[in-house]
Amino acid sequence: MKNFRPLIFFVILLLIVGMACSAASGGDGDAPQPQQDEPQAPAQQEPEPTAEPPTEEPAPAPTEDAPEPAPTVSKFFTEEFEDNFVEDNWDFFTLGKGSEDNLVIQQEDDHLLFDLGAEDLYVYYLYLGDVYDRVDIKLNAENRGRNNNNVSLVCNFDSDAGVWYEFSVENGGLWYLYAFQEGYNIMDNGGTNALKQGKEVNEYGLTCDGNEITLTVNGDTLKKVTDTKYNLGEGLVGFNISSLNVLPITVEVNWFEISEP
Repeated sequence: MKNFRPLIFFVILLLIVGMACSAASGGDGDAPQPQQDEPQAPAQQEPEPTAEPPTEEPAPAPTEDAPEPAPTVSKFFTEEFEDNFVEDNWDFFTLGKGSEDNLVIQQEDDHLLFDLGAEDLYVYYLYLGDVYDRVDIKLNAENRGRNNNNVSLVCNFDSDAGVWYEFSVENGGLWYLYAFQEGYNIMDNGGTNALKQGKEVNEYGLTCDGNEITLTVNGDTLKKVTDTKYNLGEGLVGFNISSLNVLPITVEVNWFEISEP
């Protein structure tokens, strides 16, 4: 056994030297290699937002429910009382002792029908759309009842003061010009052959130009009157249908004209 000790010692020494050389040479290559950082792409900057040009709001499209502009109404016109007659533009009141219970005012075909239904009843029918201090008015009407009624024209009607001018014509041809102020005050009166009596169509005219008043029947001038006492100011215009002491009193009003004098 003694002969193997130097040999064993020599072999151990070789192993130690071999291991030392292996360590110095870096091993067999299985050891992990240090990793190098991969190059990074430069970061892209977000573009700064740019202001968008202002845009105009589109105009709203018209809808079927949008109201239409109201039509312009002329100060001067002819009301023919046809199907498009606007009843709200007019109003009426009554005087006299007769009752309104049987009074009929209605639009028929191309006229306005008045059936008074009582004796001693004065029906005033007024246009509410404007007031006038210079005006010429005409009324075309047909008598369909008894030959005993009055047809009148009214101007300078002031409801607050309770005053107006009235040109009234009886079916027999007598006429009166009144200034109504605390009652009927006769300014002038007379008679005419220009009126068609009975169941006929007649045209009545009244011009109120300041204090100058002109009366006509069927184009015939009856009188020109200058008012130096009442001097009524501007007011509404209209007409009157009156019954006296017999019935029936039925009148068709075909048209009412308002024009400049």
